[in-house]
Amino acid sequence: MKFFIDTANLNEIREAQALGVLDGVTTNPSLMAKEGIAGKNNILAHYKTICEIVGGDVSAEVISTDYEGIIKEGEELAEIDEHIVVKVPMIKDGVKALRYFSNKGIRTNCTLIFSAGQALLAAKAGATYVSPFIGRLDDISFNGVDLIEQIVAIYRNYDFDTQVLAASIRNPIHILQCAEIGADVMTGPLSAILALLKHPLTDSGLEKFLADYKKVNG
Repeated sequence: MKFFIDTANLNEIREAQALGVLDGVTTNPSLMAKEGIAGKNNILAHYKTICEIVGGDVSAEVISTDYEGIIKEGEELAEIDEHIVVKVPMIKDGVKALRYFSNKGIRTNCTLIFSAGQALLAAKAGATYVSPFIGRLDDISFNGVDLIEQIVAIYRNYDFDTQVLAASIRNPIHILQCAEIGADVMTGPLSAILALLKHPLTDSGLEKFLADYKKVNG
């Protein structure tokens, strides 16, 4: 499973990269706004900086919702760096754009996936990744992990190359559940990734080892 971090915060990206497990980054307009990144040139420059830190796939999202606008933005984003993956919304013009980008050799991430039917269309159109939103489905009392499992099964049935990117990860349980059912990628906050490190028996065991060493060696 690939580990992506869902943020535009450079310090968080650097910390995840230093941990040695980071494979990529996902962003969106909300995350950019959270970091106070505004203005086209600043946004493009920020994406370039992220690519230089990670050296892996970086999803950069278009804000247009019409076909021509999506294409124009996507081509501009793809020019930033070879690691850029153009993030396209699951709408009719977005699906059309996925096919265009696929034919042009531009990699894509189809976002805002909430059903297996949407994921099937995105794969048929040539998306590199699809991003089903687990946490947001959980928020409306639908088991988001069940959707991941359904999409993984469909893709395996037909040998789609599209990768299942489990998005809106909220906690380490989400990560483990998605790993168990075969999601290709997870993306979530740094806190969810770091939470995988924690176990009370690890902490107590280390404390005892150090205490025993101190008894003998001072």
